[in-house]
Amino acid sequence: MPFPTLNEQMDVIRRGTVDLLPEDELVKKLEKSIKEDTPLIIKQGFDPTAPDIHLGHTVGIRKLKQFQDLGHQVVVIIGDYTAMVGDPSEKNSTRPRLTHGQVMQNAETYRQQFFKILDEPKTEIRFNGDWFKKLTFEKIMELASKFTVARMLERDDFSKRYSGQLPISIHEFFYPLMQGYDSVMIKADLEMGATEQKFNLVIGRQIQKEYGQEPQIVLTLPVLEGLDGTQRMSKSLGNYIGIDEAENEIYGKVMSIPDKLIYPYFELVTDVSLDELKNIKSQLDNVNINPRDVKKYLGRTIVRMYHGEEASKSAENAFEQVFVKKDIPDEMPEFSFEQENMRIDELLIATKTASSKNEARRLITQGGVSVNSEKIDDIFAEVNISGSKVLKVGKRKFARITKK
Repeated sequence: MPFPTLNEQMDVIRRGTVDLLPEDELVKKLEKSIKEDTPLIIKQGFDPTAPDIHLGHTVGIRKLKQFQDLGHQVVVIIGDYTAMVGDPSEKNSTRPRLTHGQVMQNAETYRQQFFKILDEPKTEIRFNGDWFKKLTFEKIMELASKFTVARMLERDDFSKRYSGQLPISIHEFFYPLMQGYDSVMIKADLEMGATEQKFNLVIGRQIQKEYGQEPQIVLTLPVLEGLDGTQRMSKSLGNYIGIDEAENEIYGKVMSIPDKLIYPYFELVTDVSLDELKNIKSQLDNVNINPRDVKKYLGRTIVRMYHGEEASKSAENAFEQVFVKKDIPDEMPEFSFEQENMRIDELLIATKTASSKNEARRLITQGGVSVNSEKIDDIFAEVNISGSKVLKVGKRKFARITKK
């Protein structure tokens, strides 16, 4: 199968992309690839520091799938050794170190979830421990000599910690060097990562030059904002959508996002075409179209991608039954809690839907409190807050409650 034209490829590659550095070098690589009928090697690394993949992770995975569809070779690096160091990007303290056993346990779920998006026969999975565990100390010193401390301290997070007299462990300096060495080992033509990874990706270019290779292109992608619309999607913040979650849970969470996230979610985490994206943009710009209708389409699209067409219809119907017909708003304050269960009167206080325990108990006994449209009139009732649920107090107070 011949490669698409240069312009067709560039249109797909630019979708949702922040940086292409240097773009003229990418054009030359693509022209050579088309002429010689040879795929480029496209790399992205994933450190399995947690067991599950959420939509934030899929921004990069979907871009990898686009490269696969263009005919290029995708190499996923599972950082079983870099994960033990911990990427210091955007961190103001040293990450806790994980054991290799913890990392490999998480890696197994990553492998399973990658192929919900990527074409398995066309994907090469590599563990960077395969080469790092074989390096002699002499080779490690050789790698360390490729970069200076002064240059490392140009990095914003290291610079802030150094000027603030916060600790920087020596092993943290090895992370970007290790990531660059990964590119050397697979002879990467292009490496992808989030915008916060830009320093590491650029170092990869230098490391490849030091080892006599043509430097990779750097492609950065935006960090996906979570359900709150302010902070990056993160399981620890409770503002995430997991790709293994039930269809009703995914749909309900999508419907809770602020309207400003509708287009970025379509662009970054769905498989809609470029023409469809333009149509969605025009709908959102049209004051006569309710963005809620576009958001419903987003919910169906994401559920379909991970659970199928029938599940997407079922999830929308369930949402309509529980929320729309009960006149529940799309946007409301959100609260995340550590515990699995919480007493209803304490929940009202914690969500600020009642100002005191006496008021909370009065509202409950008067029948003015419900969770997911189920009325609660027992002041000692325990509410399970796993997943995402809507608390309604009186006629106009709402809060979305989730477990961290």
